[in-house]
Amino acid sequence: MVKTSITPQQTDIHLSVPPSYVGRKLEVLLYPIDELTDELTHELPKKKPSDFAGTLSKEEGEKFHEYLKQARNEWDRNL
Repeated sequence: MVKTSITPQQTDIHLSVPPSYVGRKLEVLLYPIDELTDELTHELPKKKPSDFAGTLSKEEGEKFHEYLKQARNEWDRNL
């Protein structure tokens, strides 16, 4: 794998590939690093518990609750 960062001085970029890459399918990504950094630091809006109302059916909720009860009971076992 070859990874590098560049700062272009013009609109054209020339790529040279290693001989072992010739004839193989390659992926080339081009993005400004500052945009990637901005996306990573962008804070998601805070969610309230009410935002999740209705995401589980009553049956799914009951099954999940039973699973949690069983899992918590396993914590108390003496091994």
